[in-house]
Amino acid sequence: PILSIHVGDSVTWEKDDREGHTVTSGDGAGRFEWMDTKELGKPDGIFDSQRFMPNESWTYTFDKEGTFNYFCIIHPWMSGVIAVQQAIPNYPHDAQGNKIETFPLIQFTPDKLIEFDLTWEPNIIKTFEKTTFVFQTYDGLTNSNLDKMRYDMIITQNGKEVFRDSGITQVGGDYRNVIFETSGPIEIRFQNIVSGGTSGIDSAARESVTQPLFRTVIFSTIVYDNPEKFSATETMVQPAQRLDIYYELLVAIITVPALMLLGIILYMKFKKSDTNSQEMSTPI
Repeated sequence: PILSIHVGDSVTWEKDDREGHTVTSGDGAGRFEWMDTKELGKPDGIFDSQRFMPNESWTYTFDKEGTFNYFCIIHPWMSGVIAVQQAIPNYPHDAQGNKIETFPLIQFTPDKLIEFDLTWEPNIIKTFEKTTFVFQTYDGLTNSNLDKMRYDMIITQNGKEVFRDSGITQVGGDYRNVIFETSGPIEIRFQNIVSGGTSGIDSAARESVTQPLFRTVIFSTIVYDNPEKFSATETMVQPAQRLDIYYELLVAIITVPALMLLGIILYMKFKKSDTNSQEMSTPI
């Protein structure tokens, strides 16, 4: 039999026959194999009930996720499987399990000049499911929304970098789409947060920084195994990058014709001036 449970659940085995049995983790020899090899199975040492008799029971609590095979050493053809999955809470939390009461999460850069706000949707992140990280920058002193702020976004999971991108905030905010393939704690880091251009919003945060790496904020949460999806079918497109390209194209589309028109006007003006000059100097 196969039984699916969550981390922290307990399973109790009860006897319903007259024989003695064991619940021993590992791979049993099977109904016929043990007669040929004389082996009763291969215990892996995770748990072992020892022999228990009629009217007795044995309970074990599974505190780690994974698939656990078990068998009876006395009757090696008797076996089963316990599939332990991580329990998914119904509330968002950080990597330490602390409940997140409200979004956005707010962090300040070490110099206190920039307030960085972060939200992610859905609030509970699962593998192979698109997660959108939405973030905004504010002046830490005046609370004014800051646009055109450059940043590097880096996500690490289980000690490995799984996502990296750079961008510049538009109208005070930006967002990124990410699909995680592995469960586990993640750290969302924004660093090198500096001014990316001129803006109508004056702020001390726009002044040059000698060590931009220290302009860093860090958030965390946990990615859970998705019980409904086992692969990703979506291709992630980062909207902020496309907006930057469209903005540059829009500037080019407006600027180039304007310069051409200005050139034509100047050409016609000087041409007319030359014509008038020639007419005035022509002898009668």
